[in-house]
Amino acid sequence: MAIKSRSENMTSILKNKSILVTGGTGTIGSALVKQAIIENAKKIIVFSNDENGLFELEEQFSNHKNIEYVIGDIRNEDIVSSIIKNIDIVFHAAALKHVDRCESNPFEAITVNTIGTRNVIKYSIIESVKKVILISTDKAVNPIGVMGATKLLAEKLMSSEGFQQNSKTILATVRFGNVIKSRGSILPKIEKQIAKGGPITLTDQRMMRFFMSEHDAINLILSAADLAKGGEIFVSKMPLLNLKELFETMKEILAPKFGHDPNKIKMKTIGIRPGEKLIEFLLNNTEMENALETKNFFIIPPISKPERLKKYVGAKKAKNIQNYFEKLQPISKKEIKNLLKQSYES
Repeated sequence: MAIKSRSENMTSILKNKSILVTGGTGTIGSALVKQAIIENAKKIIVFSNDENGLFELEEQFSNHKNIEYVIGDIRNEDIVSSIIKNIDIVFHAAALKHVDRCESNPFEAITVNTIGTRNVIKYSIIESVKKVILISTDKAVNPIGVMGATKLLAEKLMSSEGFQQNSKTILATVRFGNVIKSRGSILPKIEKQIAKGGPITLTDQRMMRFFMSEHDAINLILSAADLAKGGEIFVSKMPLLNLKELFETMKEILAPKFGHDPNKIKMKTIGIRPGEKLIEFLLNNTEMENALETKNFFIIPPISKPERLKKYVGAKKAKNIQNYFEKLQPISKKEIKNLLKQSYES
């Protein structure tokens, strides 16, 4: 895959910096590695427990000698402390993200998503890392399942340490929904079902989710790294999609490519899984009261630091935000088709 740069008018914050990407073999992690290459980072450490993924990345970027590939577990304090030495920016993407797996393995989810984040924070502060950006999820908003609860705790650790500690390390979080085509997500699964001629499995016809492109996800992460003062959460403004209409649109686009008649591929409703909600939310009610906004994202400053409300260039106090979300409707099938086309052609 060709590496594409961000918008030309966006300032590089990675140039000549030493970068650590945890969970660096995942969709977001590997995209951050590519972006660090584009922006001429001085050094890149890719940290993951995925041995095969590290091998594939090393093969892909074999011409780039400034990249170090480290296999390990984010729960291991010794290895976390060693890889954070002499790092400028940490992008913390390592996590257990599958709702059903976290429900059936809650202790693993807690130790990876929450304790792992605590390890990153602890040693980033000790080693005077300049900035740490946590990759979080909309499932952390009013969570009903293990995965969302562990990510909420990770967010709270970032926000608390972000303005209470006296070190030079700036800690902030980005929160977004589903990234189109991300590894292990619902879209590749549905694509495989379509390729086999169906059936397509749908949990509930009413289920809706927020989606964004990989490009938008990376832009949000780097914008947060650029703007963060400490303890904030940056939330992308994403389109809301009805999953039934999304899957129907995918069927119309992809079925002919696999030699199938879209009208003959059935959809099977299987019911909501433990830990799932019909619709996710991007902010909770308290966050809505304090949020700032730009054209593309919301900024949630630490609740105990309201003086930070005027310190973000291009941001203003979010008005009628409750009304904004109450009136938010899922996008049309035509808009879904355009979103899919952009993502699959990128």
